Amino acid sequence: MLKIKSLVAATIISLIAPISAFAIGAIAVDDADGDSASDVGYNVVGGFDSESSAKNAALKACRDAGNKNCKIGVWYKRCGAYASSKEANGWGTGGTKAEASQNALDGCGGGCKIVVADCEE
Repeated sequence: MLKIKSLVAATIISLIAPISAFAIGAIAVDDADGDSASDVGYNVVGGFDSESSAKNAALKACRDAGNKNCKIGVWYKRCGAYASSKEANGWGTGGTKAEASQNALDGCGGGCKIVVADCEE
């Protein structure tokens, strides 16, 4: 009887527990007016448990890579993307890289290209 209760308890716990936990990621960019998408400096970090930790780490990594004017392009719990052109930039989040990328392009406007896309899974 004890084994059955233990099995039932374990089954209930496994059903209540989240199926997957996503870490938080961030993309920091150095994207000045007039830069083409290929000229944008950026850094991607992930695996953090808070928005502020991910943002701080992304900014530090971006600066450590030699970029001078780093800012957060996007932070995300699942997937994030950053798009840019010489005139505009945009960011997006979503359940997949494709969805995040499309949202970034939609937010950027015409002529933009994806600079970077990443997922935390």
